[in-house]
Amino acid sequence: MKEKMFFKIVLIILLLVLSSCAPQVHLDFMGKAQIQEVVLLDSKAKEKILVIDLNGVISTKRNPGLLDRGGDLLSDISYRLQKASRDALIKGVILRIDTPGGESTASDIIYNEVLQFKEKTNVPVVALMMGVAASGGYYVSCACDSIIAHPTTVTGSIGVIAILPGFKGMLEKIGVKINVIKSGKMKDAGSPFKDLSQEEKDYMQDMVDLIFHRFLQVVHRSRKNFLSMEEIEKIADGRVYHARQALELKLIDEIGYFNDALKEVLSLAKIPAAKVTAYTYHPSRKTNVYANVDSQGNPFSVEISALRGLLPTLKTGFYYLWLPSESR
Repeated sequence: MKEKMFFKIVLIILLLVLSSCAPQVHLDFMGKAQIQEVVLLDSKAKEKILVIDLNGVISTKRNPGLLDRGGDLLSDISYRLQKASRDALIKGVILRIDTPGGESTASDIIYNEVLQFKEKTNVPVVALMMGVAASGGYYVSCACDSIIAHPTTVTGSIGVIAILPGFKGMLEKIGVKINVIKSGKMKDAGSPFKDLSQEEKDYMQDMVDLIFHRFLQVVHRSRKNFLSMEEIEKIADGRVYHARQALELKLIDEIGYFNDALKEVLSLAKIPAAKVTAYTYHPSRKTNVYANVDSQGNPFSVEISALRGLLPTLKTGFYYLWLPSESR
């Protein structure tokens, strides 16, 4: 009986893989218990340029897969920067960013981790934007010494959004009532069990404005040689920009590809050549600069568009996030 069940499971997986409209299923049971350094581009030089990938929604929340060895995105980035800071042969870092943003606090912590790494090591960091480097993704890139976007990158979305779910209407339909006893009138402001009053909306707007001001300061600190605060405020209405627009607005430094980012970081490091390396739990899959191994090192990756609706809902809070990329 157990053998029949086993063969049924194997058959289902094979059918999914072979089907023309099948999801992409990757099985990799060669994961290591400890993170490994792999060489992506070899060189006779002993110096190294490290590639760190920042992929997915920026959060402290972890969504582990089968046999997942990594942690949440924030801790993964922090761990790699700390490990790199102990290696004197690492002369530069390429932070490859592909994210719609995420939690405001998590984005700010990663931003600060990059700044601390640079201060501690005096090692340059170049941001290389992939498909999307919006909101929190742009926020993090502001910690880097240079920002390069691919020709088709979408970036910008400088702004803040507050996620405040509301269940009042649904609960009323099913006959559920929530009783709240509170110490002050604003104690349950933003509660999902009631509508926001105008006073509460104003209160929440003040919170958003304060967090937004922090974003503006970060952008100005990064782009002050190119943009005044007044110019930044004009373009920081939350919209995203195509790479060409971002370059014209001076939000980025260059449009290019990985080789351009490599040339830039070598120039900033003042070295002629270097090996390109990365840290991964799955060295058998991380074989070149474009190898698809997520930052958390998930050896069992299933990509099915129909599963998007099963992704965990965003928790209540404040976000540097281009929301359409996750809500469509």
